[in-house]
Amino acid sequence: MADKSAIGLSWAPKLPPLTSGTTKSSEKAQSSQHGSVWKSEDQLVDGLFVPPRDPRKLNKLMKKNVKDTTGKSWFDMPAPTITPELKKDLEILKLRNAIDPKKHFKKGDKSKALPKYFQMGTVVEPVSEFFSGRLTKKERKGTLADELLSDQTLKSYRKRKVQEIENKNRPGGVEKWKNKGHQTWKRAKQRRG
Repeated sequence: MADKSAIGLSWAPKLPPLTSGTTKSSEKAQSSQHGSVWKSEDQLVDGLFVPPRDPRKLNKLMKKNVKDTTGKSWFDMPAPTITPELKKDLEILKLRNAIDPKKHFKKGDKSKALPKYFQMGTVVEPVSEFFSGRLTKKERKGTLADELLSDQTLKSYRKRKVQEIENKNRPGGVEKWKNKGHQTWKRAKQRRG
């Protein structure tokens, strides 16, 4: 049988290792991991952290420690960090109706702000669509923006639309100097005479 005097609880504070002068990269990594655990001396009472008595400060402290997720009903989906490439892809998805007018998309939210919670995935085609609905390796790109810029049918559509807009906004040339109607002819005669 084991000695009964050995059974019990004991507590010892976890102190950072004492170093003299320079620190190694592994020690820096360990100290950064413990950075959120270590509190300043004024927050410790007898070496233990005691939460503040003020409910506002306590709520603020609790909000800091809670992870930013959608909640249990959405399976605690986290809010991803938005990189410039991801931001471009999200903006393209918001403007997807302007990309191809022949495709119909359900209207999304009208807010201009980007979504806070979302997930990106990869479309995996079934084996039956190997020849029909699949992108080749050359057509696959890193981002959605690169994929749309390299698409030839979309490129021709964009080019045609830009030319239509330019033709519409181009000044009339000689047409604007032509007299239209009797009144303009009278005014031109008065200016000459």
